[in-house]
Amino acid sequence: MPTVHAVAPDLLAKLQNRSPLLWLNAALGNALPEGPPGAADIDEADARLERCAGLMAHLFPELQSSAGLIESPLMRVERLQQVMGNATEPDAAWFIKSDHALPIAGSVKARGGFHEILAFAEKLALEYSVLAHDGDRRALAGAAARELFAQYTVSVGSTGNLGMSIGVMAAALGFRSVVHMSTEAKSWKKDRLRNCGVQVVEHTGDYAQAVAAGRAQSLADPKGYFVDDENSLMLFLGYAVAARRLASQLAALNRPVDATHPLFVYIPCGVGGAPGGITFGLKALFFEHVHCFFAEPVASPCMLVQLAAGESGPTSVYDIGLDNRTEADGLAVGQASHLVSSLMRSQLSGVFTVTDAQLYVHLHRVAQTEGVLLEPSAAAGFDGPGWLTRSDQGQAYLRQHGLERHMASATHIVWTTGGSLVPREEHEQFQARGQVLAAQDELA
Repeated sequence: MPTVHAVAPDLLAKLQNRSPLLWLNAALGNALPEGPPGAADIDEADARLERCAGLMAHLFPELQSSAGLIESPLMRVERLQQVMGNATEPDAAWFIKSDHALPIAGSVKARGGFHEILAFAEKLALEYSVLAHDGDRRALAGAAARELFAQYTVSVGSTGNLGMSIGVMAAALGFRSVVHMSTEAKSWKKDRLRNCGVQVVEHTGDYAQAVAAGRAQSLADPKGYFVDDENSLMLFLGYAVAARRLASQLAALNRPVDATHPLFVYIPCGVGGAPGGITFGLKALFFEHVHCFFAEPVASPCMLVQLAAGESGPTSVYDIGLDNRTEADGLAVGQASHLVSSLMRSQLSGVFTVTDAQLYVHLHRVAQTEGVLLEPSAAAGFDGPGWLTRSDQGQAYLRQHGLERHMASATHIVWTTGGSLVPREEHEQFQARGQVLAAQDELA
């Protein structure tokens, strides 16, 4: 086993004991690494999604009402706040950013996944003169484009939701589509992909092994294109655009973000692409006035381990004796993206961990108070406001950043990442388990 001296002994013990905790990032505010990505890259990603909106509405009739844009509601959750929140902060507001309800793919992965496939399709079509630079992107659904795309195979490694996003988008444009799925992937996600014409390759190993297998197969194919969740800038930038959409929603609700109106955002984290991209986009807009925290399972805190260990420390949860086994399939990742972790060193406020039992309690409470149905991984963020306002570590963070006197006017956003496509019988099982665990939690 690699040495683990880079992780503080007290933190290491808590991680190994699977004790839920809040870890604060001491490097917050340091300079970013040189080079991309930057604000101009987010501009380009935003522009790409705008110019492809007509194409998206053509491919997916359910997007016609949104003029082809993939977006989710920002939902005020007052009843949930009454159950889980702090009554001493009456003017603070809790919201759910409802990416569990994103159309087509049903998860946050639609943002990055769709953007990457659109970028690849544009590149090919321009290279082979199927599309003019200023041409209508609906040409990407035309016969000439489909004939071109059919020669290429798009593949990805996934625990489920990214595979859904990439597989559905690639198949809709006419690419051959292959998803390498790890052992954590749910059967219904595999079935749904196959029903969309996607080839599913099942692996007995974990997420990292599925990614490695998919990458190797794609590299051996001269017309293969691999969507690399661990290293993809196109995925990252697609997620970053979400920050601009959120900013517009906050403005429409008269929720300012400034020195006296802090914004706190809590996002489930697996390999890190989606939460990292969202955080990067938010920091580019709101700077020190937004405070982003990732939520990870106690068995799979890969981003926490990477950031706490530093550049030369262990990079995997296996290195500290954890097994990466969790009910949160989308978060069952042993090693964080190096691309994302290098950026988050200066931007992320902290990481908190959550048990599987807490995931089920939270998804049950959200269903009971707000009528929102989530999959377990999407419920990881709901402990965030409590960690921040009621723990010693959270209070220390507020004091350090001069936020204590502004918490009454704060905005808290919990990012929900998947669940709307989960079959009804699966949701019934989630809720039954959550009800039992919630009752036990109330008795404890």
